[in-house]
Amino acid sequence: MMKVIIASDHAGFDYKTLLLKDIQQHGYEVTDLGTCNTEPDDYPDHAAAVANAILNKEGERGIIICGSGVGVSVAANKFKGIRAGVCHDTYSAHQCVEHDNVNVLCIGERVVGIELVREIVFTFLKAEFTHAPRHQKRLDKINDIENKNMK
Repeated sequence: MMKVIIASDHAGFDYKTLLLKDIQQHGYEVTDLGTCNTEPDDYPDHAAAVANAILNKEGERGIIICGSGVGVSVAANKFKGIRAGVCHDTYSAHQCVEHDNVNVLCIGERVVGIELVREIVFTFLKAEFTHAPRHQKRLDKINDIENKNMK
């Protein structure tokens, strides 16, 4: 079964706590990289922890939750090899994996209700990159941009 890395800042702590249990109950192996409470902390630290864990092959997919999902996405995308997408609907959650081979899902606790978030998470985890030539060609272009600009 897929290994999932999850983390949040203080603004995503409540959803992270709920999702951690849900994901485990569906048979996934989950590593929780914090935060451990709702005391204010800095989302880039948690995004970096998830990105590093994915790059070190400690898990195949990552999930990071903050207030909007945007901050953790920006921070995670600073790591070469990480493709993090903000998804607040199920279409984006499967399409980002199928077409763009996204490996980190970013969610905003202050943006989307928990029931929809559950659907988004499992849609993301079940999706697979298609390897269709048109998608691979575009991913190759993204990798070329990344290799040129992230040394």
